[in-house]
Amino acid sequence: MLRAGGEAMLSAIALHEVAGSDTRLREALRAADLPTDDIEDDGRAFFEAVSRDGQTIGYAGLERCGGDYLLRSVVILPAHQGYGFGRAIVEATLRDVDGDVFLATTSATSFFSSLGFSEVSRAEVPAAVLSTRQLSSICPSSATIMKLNRPPT
Repeated sequence: MLRAGGEAMLSAIALHEVAGSDTRLREALRAADLPTDDIEDDGRAFFEAVSRDGQTIGYAGLERCGGDYLLRSVVILPAHQGYGFGRAIVEATLRDVDGDVFLATTSATSFFSSLGFSEVSRAEVPAAVLSTRQLSSICPSSATIMKLNRPPT
């Protein structure tokens, strides 16, 4: 579900897969106080969001957890914040994902709520997601865990 103008914003960016070892990804995550400890581990895919004119807008990542996913490392570079790119990057990242999507956040609950995520208790999170390094040791236990609510099909 896109807000007015969202489709134009979505088409204004392209996602390109980058390695967890990508220096610019690592720098962007560090600058945003997001974890980098496990970004080179297997099972993760990271994407650089690039504008039509070739500028890097931000990054997002996905970690496969059995049949589910952990959305992680969504960051918009400071020069591009406030223009709706966060929504566009999350929607582009999740466009072809089939399975439940979870995330952990310490500061962006309202942003992700606006995208259709809602808070869930750890008891509602599949074991494969809970056992990720992100949820088992990297994120503080005070982090909010959220799940994407997909409309019925």
